[in-house]
Amino acid sequence: MKVGLQICSFTWPGGTEAIAPTLARIARQADDVGFDSIWVMDHFFQIRGVGRVDEPMLEGMTTLGFMAAHTTRARLGLMVGGVHYRAPALWIKATTTLDVLSGGRAWFGIGAAWNADESRSLGFPFPPLGERFEQLEDTLRLAHAMWSGERGTETPLEGRQLRAARPLNSPQSMSRPRVPIMVGGGGERRTLRLVAEYADACNVFGSPETIARKYKILDEHCAAVGRDPDEIERTTLQTVRLGPDGRATAQTTSQIVDRFGELSDAGAEHVIFELKDVHEGDALEHIGRDVLPAMRALP
Repeated sequence: MKVGLQICSFTWPGGTEAIAPTLARIARQADDVGFDSIWVMDHFFQIRGVGRVDEPMLEGMTTLGFMAAHTTRARLGLMVGGVHYRAPALWIKATTTLDVLSGGRAWFGIGAAWNADESRSLGFPFPPLGERFEQLEDTLRLAHAMWSGERGTETPLEGRQLRAARPLNSPQSMSRPRVPIMVGGGGERRTLRLVAEYADACNVFGSPETIARKYKILDEHCAAVGRDPDEIERTTLQTVRLGPDGRATAQTTSQIVDRFGELSDAGAEHVIFELKDVHEGDALEHIGRDVLPAMRALP
């Protein structure tokens, strides 16, 4: 099993001045202890369930570039990009840049987005859901075109909302045959169909029973489009809180491993978790020493 870390909060001691050195330390530690991937959210305000809306939040692609300079091994990505925040070609060019400057370690995480309040607060157009899915499919098609061959393609691409006369991409991504594409979300009719058609990974969340059902529906979409389902990495986003035995919200090492074992039994191949209070003490060293080896032994 692969294991990823999502950094979902930048509310750390020391205020704004401490964000950069704290993030650099966390990224280096996560890389050093053996995480396969490191992720940040693609939001401009903090989201419900993590913190207050006015808590610090960094722009995702810039943050990944910073993290690339402080890591050497783990892949880096957004969990996941809101498709309406950037034009399709900018998505591909920015992700290619991250891949080249990180030595071939980028993920391309993309989804139809949901945070209407955030977009309206900052003046981002927030099209209806159907239009955002059209944007998403156009972006995925353009990704395949621009990441093909040595420098993309000379063949024009026409989508539902996109007209690209020359999908050139130079320099080309170092990840071949392309930067791996993750489509986030568990929508059973449209999202998982797009995974089957265009993606290298899905990302769903929920209980083992929930994700097993989502993976089964993905298999059905793969059969409908003639795709081998084994080509698609099954990922899931989960939340973990470490702490001493007896603390109500904390999980012990054995509880974490047992829980992830259940996720593995449900079909998960890459568990990405939000580690609450990741900046505190030796949390990452503890994960690397006691949790990751046990998870590596899972099927």
